[in-house]
Amino acid sequence: MNLNATLVAQLVVFFILAWVTMKFVWPPIVKALDERAKKIADGLAAADKAKSDLAHAEKKVVEELRKARESATDVRASAEKQAATFIDEARAEAARIIAQAREAAEAEAGVAAQRAKEALRDQVAQLAVAGAEKILRKEINAQAHADLLANLKQELQ
Repeated sequence: MNLNATLVAQLVVFFILAWVTMKFVWPPIVKALDERAKKIADGLAAADKAKSDLAHAEKKVVEELRKARESATDVRASAEKQAATFIDEARAEAARIIAQAREAAEAEAGVAAQRAKEALRDQVAQLAVAGAEKILRKEINAQAHADLLANLKQELQ
């Protein structure tokens, strides 16, 4: 065989193989590589978007925490105000009840003192009449006795 013919034949086979490869093998490989590059690019874009969403979510969380703290502070302040109001109202009610009790006790004491004075006047009048009876050694009739007692009561007041 001739070296030139072998070289030409090898050259023809090489070009046929190159053409078959470029026509049938190369396009699926390029397509697979392009799809893979697209998937990688999509993955990177999704990662960037996720990173941006995470940063946004973190900002939102920080804002919500701030709002929650402010709300808790407002609720606490409102509760303290309400508690102070309830305490003041309870103190005022207690003071009013104590004042009423003192007034009632003073009124009861005044009534009791008045009753005691009346009872004492009656006893003094009876003792005076008994003493006068003993001195006179005679009994006074009931009407005169009642009149004397009434007069003594009037004088004692």
